[in-house]
Amino acid sequence: MYRLLFILFTVSGFTILHSASQPAAVPNNTVVNKPVKFENMLGVNAFEWNFLQDPKDPNDGMHIVEPKMNVIRSFGGVRHYLDWEKIEAVKGSYTFNPTNKGGWNLDLMYQQCKEDGIDMLVCLKNCPGWLQNTYPEDSRDGENVPAPYGLSKLKPASYIDQAKAAFQFAARYGSNKNIDPSLLSVNSTPRWNGDQVNQVKIGTDLVKYIECDNERDKWWKGDKAHQSAEEYAANLSAFYDGDKGKLGKNVGVKTADPKMKVVMAGLAATDVNYVAQMIEWCKQNRGYKKDGSVDLCFDVINFHLYSNDHKKNRGDQRTVGIAPELSEAGQVSDDFVKLATANNLPVWVTEAGYDVNPHSPQRAISIGNKPALITQADWIIRTAFLYARHHIEKLFFYELYDDNSESYTQYASSGLVNDNLVQRPAANYIYQAKNLMGKYIYKSTISQYPLVDEYVYQDKTMYVLMLPAQTGATYLYHLSLANSKNAVVYHLNPSGSKITEEKAVANNNKLDIQVTETPVFVESETNASK
Repeated sequence: MYRLLFILFTVSGFTILHSASQPAAVPNNTVVNKPVKFENMLGVNAFEWNFLQDPKDPNDGMHIVEPKMNVIRSFGGVRHYLDWEKIEAVKGSYTFNPTNKGGWNLDLMYQQCKEDGIDMLVCLKNCPGWLQNTYPEDSRDGENVPAPYGLSKLKPASYIDQAKAAFQFAARYGSNKNIDPSLLSVNSTPRWNGDQVNQVKIGTDLVKYIECDNERDKWWKGDKAHQSAEEYAANLSAFYDGDKGKLGKNVGVKTADPKMKVVMAGLAATDVNYVAQMIEWCKQNRGYKKDGSVDLCFDVINFHLYSNDHKKNRGDQRTVGIAPELSEAGQVSDDFVKLATANNLPVWVTEAGYDVNPHSPQRAISIGNKPALITQADWIIRTAFLYARHHIEKLFFYELYDDNSESYTQYASSGLVNDNLVQRPAANYIYQAKNLMGKYIYKSTISQYPLVDEYVYQDKTMYVLMLPAQTGATYLYHLSLANSKNAVVYHLNPSGSKITEEKAVANNNKLDIQVTETPVFVESETNASK
């Protein structure tokens, strides 16, 4: 939906009136806004070596590296990519501390995050080598469907191996201590003399959320890796609760810990009908609960969306990243939230982001005097505000560090932190916004252009103002401060951890704010922290 707007923007130092066509960023107001803390929009995707691997001793995965951990504390949550093979390198032989594949101390990593108040979503993904080996040699791939070759992808029992691993994980890291120890096992054989050995642990209460694989709608890898909605629902039914207990006492997340939340794999295609078909499968194969609701095999709806110039219903390919408000992110969110609300489920986005390599088709661009790194920061933090505005309940950015900053491949240079642990502007913005208003909750959007969001926390109110554009525009906005004439204005600092602030005085309770494409924060003095 487009509308004609009159905006102010700056060219060569002069502010002029400009008429422009901009997308109307209208959130879905048909759903009840749940009280979600803004810090929930500030998660990041990471791997175990981002916590545990000391550059001075790359073979040591048993200790937290404090400088790395300090970087992670900038974020509001972590989505941990955990390859299934790490905990089950040999079929039926489970290891967690250390993992027999890689030698990682998962116990310590999750414990540290809990102590630091960082919610951990563990994405248990990819097929271990022993399962891949059931496929023909030319079809072996870690991203294959997590069932042995030749079994029906429509039957929950085909996924029992993955569901057994999920049970062992949930029994160890979930909150339920009342589990029969005879159902649990670890490989307690040391890898070498003097090596630490694995021990069974029950109900350590370190992980609240687990995701069943990643992007199971991966059409680009063909039938060996793609699952239809019905096939993935069958997979989830085993993973969730052992297909309602039919597969055994040691199968499924909920069998081990009813409180652990199961997150469906993030969808690459952002197709809300895929989830609708999963719900229909549950109706037909799992039935209804006593309260009349569908007996679903997932607790969270999840999709991935990278804002770029590709259009969902058009055959063209992406060529460049674009500002989040100019993409389909808002409408896609509304579609998912509408379906989720009807089924009393939350919606998360577990991948979003921008590359900085100038040749990537997912790149952030330089705008005016702003280099691509600053644009990446602007678009990243505005993505967080967009999803809060559209009632998404958690967001995780892709990713903590680059896979390869020299690569032209999409997502290879999406890192928010450099390899030397220096935070890029995007990570600085996240850190500053988290510290300033991480506990605040989105209340309403009081202006569409510029975007002005109102957040509240206890008796405080914070206004966040930004332009949903990518032209270097500016806009002079008159912000009403109700009964106050004084305010504190906060500006994000791309080059450090400390946000800048200044006192401001309103005229007739109106404060003139110069709004740009970098969000600015305003708190009236009567509400501001002293």
